[in-house]
Amino acid sequence: MNFLKIVACASMLCLTGTAAMAQGTGSEGYFQVYNNTEGNIVVGFYTDDGSSWSDNWLSDALGPGENVRAEFYADTGNCEQVLQIGWLGNDDSEVLDEPISIDICEASNVYLDDNEIYFD
Repeated sequence: MNFLKIVACASMLCLTGTAAMAQGTGSEGYFQVYNNTEGNIVVGFYTDDGSSWSDNWLSDALGPGENVRAEFYADTGNCEQVLQIGWLGNDDSEVLDEPISIDICEASNVYLDDNEIYFD
C-alpha cells in the first residue's frame, strides 16, 4: 500500500532557514523532507512497505535548500518503510541512491545531504 504522499505545491516549498516553523512529526501524519545538498536536485522519492516500490511521490523537483511536506493519507499501514531517493544525473537521467530503512511514523524530518540520508 502506498502510505504517504509528498505535497509539493510551490507555497509549501521553503528555504531551510524556516525549517523550525515547518517541522512535523510522523505520529501526526506528516514530516518534512529537506534537500540540504550544495547542488543536487531530488527528482524521485520512493517508498516500499514490503510489497513493492511506490510510484514517485514528488510532483516537482526539490532543489538545494528546499524542503517539502510529506503527508500520510492512510489510517493504517506499515510504519517501517524502505526509502529511496532519485537524484538528477548529469545527463538528465535519474540516479538512484542506496535504499535506507525508515520508520515514517516516528520521523519528523528527513535530511538529504550530499553524502548521507538520515532522519529524526
